[in-house]
Amino acid sequence: MEHGKGKGQWGSQFGFLMAAIGSAVGLGNLWGFPYKLGKNGGFAFLIIYVLLVILVGVVMVLSELALGRKTGKGIVSAWTTVDKKYKPLGWFGVISPFLILFFYTMLGGYCVKYIVANLGDVFNASWGVAGADSGAYFQGFFTDQLQTSVYTLVFMGLTALIVLGGVSSGIEKFSKVAMPLLFFMLVAVIVRSVTMPGASEGIKFLFSPNWEVFKGTGWINVLASAGGQVFFSLSLGMGITVTYGSYLKKTESLQFNAFVIPFADTVIAIMAGLAIMPAVFASGLDPAAGPGLIFVTLQTVFASMGSVGPAFGAAFYFLVFIAAITSSIALLETVVAVIVDKKTEAGKPINRKAITVTSSLVIAVGAVFVSLDGLGSHGFPQIFGQGTWLDTFDLVAEGVLMPVSALLLGVIFGWFKPGYLDTEIELTGALKWKALYHLCLKVVAPLIMALVLYGQLVNFGIIPALF
Repeated sequence: MEHGKGKGQWGSQFGFLMAAIGSAVGLGNLWGFPYKLGKNGGFAFLIIYVLLVILVGVVMVLSELALGRKTGKGIVSAWTTVDKKYKPLGWFGVISPFLILFFYTMLGGYCVKYIVANLGDVFNASWGVAGADSGAYFQGFFTDQLQTSVYTLVFMGLTALIVLGGVSSGIEKFSKVAMPLLFFMLVAVIVRSVTMPGASEGIKFLFSPNWEVFKGTGWINVLASAGGQVFFSLSLGMGITVTYGSYLKKTESLQFNAFVIPFADTVIAIMAGLAIMPAVFASGLDPAAGPGLIFVTLQTVFASMGSVGPAFGAAFYFLVFIAAITSSIALLETVVAVIVDKKTEAGKPINRKAITVTSSLVIAVGAVFVSLDGLGSHGFPQIFGQGTWLDTFDLVAEGVLMPVSALLLGVIFGWFKPGYLDTEIELTGALKWKALYHLCLKVVAPLIMALVLYGQLVNFGIIPALF
């Protein structure tokens, strides 16, 4: 079969890299990495994180890109091509992005709302924040079922619109503009953040090495936290990288791309820390993790900036919006690619636009349902002991399916099918570190993924902590 027949293809390496980096850079980079960095030993944590990026991140990204390009298919058909018995593993990789989109589009809608609200303050309009308490304003918004549903649908619609354009004319074209814009906006926000009085405490929080957190069994928690951040930041085990890899030309160097994507993702994560934490500490606020950091703490920071605050707020939330939507289009494309493959294999005509619209509508229904839950504020029945529907879907997707998928990828290509991907990887040059690559696939990646799975199950309250 001709590689990529009936499917899209990246128009350029730069376009692919922007799309792939965009898929990796998401909301977790902006609120997760800075807090974990400071909480788990600062520079000491960063050393562990970078080591895991090299030993696990690069290896897993390289493997997923090779799997996608070798088969020329999305995640389900790719695993089926390897061996029919691995088909369920492929479905893990498409169920995860499907469920994640249920709540990710809601959070993306929050970003749109805060862009609008801060622009309202810029123009002294009635729809601005207008000096309201940031915590009360956020609660008033996420408990408003109509507002959250509307903004969720707006974000979902924008995501679908980009994916409707196809791989090259839609996703790539948007990413080539959005990702450089995100970088330069981050630089601008960093300049403002680090020049605020008291910002040095935030920088110290991020980068001062604290070896105390490694004492006793503490190193296990740090390793689990760093491994989890690498895993989620690079979107491993969820079908995106395999899908994007299936659109790559055979002349592209997989090794080069597998190094650039994690490196760029790490740089942007560190930049996000410099954009956020100095401003948080300068304002005397708590650097708590999660959505509250973005939508409550930072809104308080912008309010304290005086007349320029709303303009910085609007710019920052637009930056967050870019990070969110580049990830959401990758999630949606992963779902669309699976359906395209199924129709191709069945010999049926392919209407990519119809597939995209139908998939988007189904996801929109689930996303509205999560929005109506209002982060657990409306008494919806909960499952698996989780307090919100966001957490319920997150548990299934990011808590179980993704780490299991990534763990099994390492086991399968490390133990059961060693060398299966080597030829694809070496199309443009020898894999000079082949021995290390196979060692990481066999041992390092599965161990770290098992630790990530353990950490997720502990965090979601499914099992008790052992350390």
